[in-house]
Amino acid sequence: MSNQSDKKFEMQGQFTPENSALVLIDHQVGTLQFVHNMSSDESLRNAVMLAKAANAYGMPVVLTTSMEDHLQGPTAPALQQALPEAYKNRIKRTGIVNAWADPNFSRAVRATGRKKIIMAAVTTDICLIFPSISAVQEGFDVLAVLDASGSSYEVQENLARRRMEHAGVVLTTTNTAIAELVQDWSTPQGSVLIQLLIATVPKMPQRAA
Repeated sequence: MSNQSDKKFEMQGQFTPENSALVLIDHQVGTLQFVHNMSSDESLRNAVMLAKAANAYGMPVVLTTSMEDHLQGPTAPALQQALPEAYKNRIKRTGIVNAWADPNFSRAVRATGRKKIIMAAVTTDICLIFPSISAVQEGFDVLAVLDASGSSYEVQENLARRRMEHAGVVLTTTNTAIAELVQDWSTPQGSVLIQLLIATVPKMPQRAA
């Protein structure tokens, strides 16, 4: 007979591979140049890590872009390679700022059947703030990954974070989001994903002998 200790522990409100979808917004080669509160390469690397985590668990992924034939440019090649199917099916917006206001995008997110969304966007202060709040207002739980997003100035980043949090968006980082999905590094997915996290840890300087 099974007892309580046999059940897999799960935090209340936890984002899991079974209840979550990944949504990535506007990580395009031109728009990435607007990220200055952190390295745009680091922000993109984190978005790719989220993509690899979603792939490891077979999670639904929705990818969207805006005005690819303008200065925003195409989706970053690293993300195209990490998510070939989602890239092929990406929602190409024609300039709508709030991605959630594009019916094709919001319909695609609803179609995943998941009520929890792990979301990152190239810019926190424009591309992330509006769809994350809109999704919460529609009844979704949203986990906003802030180091896979960024802003040009700290004031933009800070105020966007405050507004999102006040609206009920949960704020997190890539490492924490992936750890929340994995929960056990000894699993096949965990043993692969932990290597991605280890690779991002700054190396300690070597001491002189």
